[in-house]
Amino acid sequence: MGTSASDAYDTGGSPAHPRFARALRELGLDELSGAVRRFPDRTRTAAEAAAAIGCALSQICKSLVFAADGVPVLVLLDGASRVDVERVRQELGARRVTRADAALVRETTGYAIGGVPPFGHATRTRVLADRSLLAHDVVWAAAGTPHTVFPMAPEALVAHAGGTLVDVREVAGTAR
Repeated sequence: MGTSASDAYDTGGSPAHPRFARALRELGLDELSGAVRRFPDRTRTAAEAAAAIGCALSQICKSLVFAADGVPVLVLLDGASRVDVERVRQELGARRVTRADAALVRETTGYAIGGVPPFGHATRTRVLADRSLLAHDVVWAAAGTPHTVFPMAPEALVAHAGGTLVDVREVAGTAR
């Protein structure tokens, strides 16, 4: 069943993607719907989102999908860091980890690259959350579209995402 343009954003007044707004309701996080911010221009990168919000780049929570031996995995990481794919591979015990293409991201999460939230996905996916997110009281994550974000305490965000805390960001001198 498709979604028409007229009901695509029928989210109870929230600018969040309908699937994400529904996830917030199902998780008892209705109050977050009112905190979702929509920007007139797309905020496809962490730097663009941080500039639009007026926060530090590291307060942006990136939701990145990888394929570990062909199985999707979501990595949550602060916006100022890059994922060390070798660390992800070791954490998962996988033979090979690659960045997921746009089709796999949409199939796995139900969202387009640039708008993937940390939870509320189409399918249940393993989630790794880098500890760097815990350096802040509040982080900002995508609310299902490339131009919407929401704030949340990082501990709560990781818990709602079902994430495992790990160290998977590149450290100076260890880029692969």
